[in-house]
Amino acid sequence: MVYSLGDFGSYWAGGSVARVSEGAPRDIAFTRDASYRYDPRGDFAINAAYVQYFVPMAARGAPVVLVHGGGMAGSCWETTPDGRPGWLHRLLDAGRAVHVVDLPERGRAGFAPAHMPGAPILRSLQEAWNLFRFGPEDGFGARAAYAPQQFPVEALEAFGRRFVPRWLGTAPVHLAALLAVLERTGPALVICHSQGSETVFDAAALRPDLVEGLVAVEPSAFPADPATLATCRPVIVQGDHLDCSDEWRARAVRWSEMASAVPGAQLIDTAHAVAPGGSHMLMMDRHSDGVLDAALAALRV
Repeated sequence: MVYSLGDFGSYWAGGSVARVSEGAPRDIAFTRDASYRYDPRGDFAINAAYVQYFVPMAARGAPVVLVHGGGMAGSCWETTPDGRPGWLHRLLDAGRAVHVVDLPERGRAGFAPAHMPGAPILRSLQEAWNLFRFGPEDGFGARAAYAPQQFPVEALEAFGRRFVPRWLGTAPVHLAALLAVLERTGPALVICHSQGSETVFDAAALRPDLVEGLVAVEPSAFPADPATLATCRPVIVQGDHLDCSDEWRARAVRWSEMASAVPGAQLIDTAHAVAPGGSHMLMMDRHSDGVLDAALAALRV
């Protein structure tokens, strides 16, 4: 990868200020040698998205906004678990400005537990192995993956280090933050993964003028009204081994139905269009470069 950056940095988008009037001041030690009196009351800035942006010297086309899935943060687009360049680098190499989003309560966006609904959950390695179609449940211990398998299962622990706590029921907060990001970038090509599709589909329905093109990598949500995505030219990308459970078979059927219901939509079956063995984490699989190329070619960008 060889590219020259004209600009890079970060910003926060959206969010609000919450006032807390409950609680009482108390003395706390924040290092073994320093203490101070902490007051839990006051005004707190919460629910903003953190965005890191990269602009090549000779940027071309609409900027790309990358939106992660559930239990993940923007790092999922940067480098694969086995150390290969991720889609961020591929897009920069192609001359695209890229904005990598950490939605509220994920990654570097931070979180305010007192203002979150309920307790967070964190994904285990076993859940990832089963849910993301790396291999059969009884293959976890020996890392005996489905054959063929494009995900680098030897790097499963490195993958798990990227998992972050997530709260359930924060969809409205995510939507408001993503809209703030898109209002800053202007019309963008949005690439989303899994749970991130819910946020992106809702944003595109509300502000289709800000979503010039859309790539949904194995979306786990569907638009309330498929017609609202018509101007986005959505491309839905699916992996392999979708017959491993009733849930994945049902989801594959809905992807096909969505592609048929949205004018101009396309469904890319990577098992045939790129190579067999794709997992739910197509942006990290060994054939990830080919998957991105196929998606961008379908959008003609």
